Amino acid sequence: MRKSKPKKRILLPDPRFNDTLVTRFVNNLMLRGKKNLAYNIFYEAIDIVSEKTNEDGLEVFKKGLANVTPAVEVRSRRIGGATFQIPSEIRPDRKVSVGIKHMINFSRKRNEKGMAAKLAGEIIAASKEEGAAYKRKEDTHRMADANKAFSHFRF
Repeated sequence: MRKSKPKKRILLPDPRFNDTLVTRFVNNLMLRGKKNLAYNIFYEAIDIVSEKTNEDGLEVFKKGLANVTPAVEVRSRRIGGATFQIPSEIRPDRKVSVGIKHMINFSRKRNEKGMAAKLAGEIIAASKEEGAAYKRKEDTHRMADANKAFSHFRF
């Protein structure tokens, strides 16, 4: 085990919305260090969302992210030669991280033209409690519920 935990790096808020959650999302969206391109994609996606829903794009994004953020997950644990899927609570920081990663991964797999349109589609779907990222959260919760008999093995 490590002697000391690494210090948390402080994220600067993004230039347009002045929000650190947006910066976190953009950092996960970024490929090959192209942060400016990632910001442009995100802002364009937010503009598309606000245009399609006639609501504040950032609020729809936050609602969608909250909808795809899981509360529990299953972890594999070997006990006496057998591997059990043990449901466990996720700490708040990891919850958001998992939600962001699911939203980005499933938006990359969508069939729209351009990443901004894909991301906008996934954000709108997530805010309406549908779409692939929301389905993944539901599947995770269902799996945790099915394996709650093994929760006494929690570590």
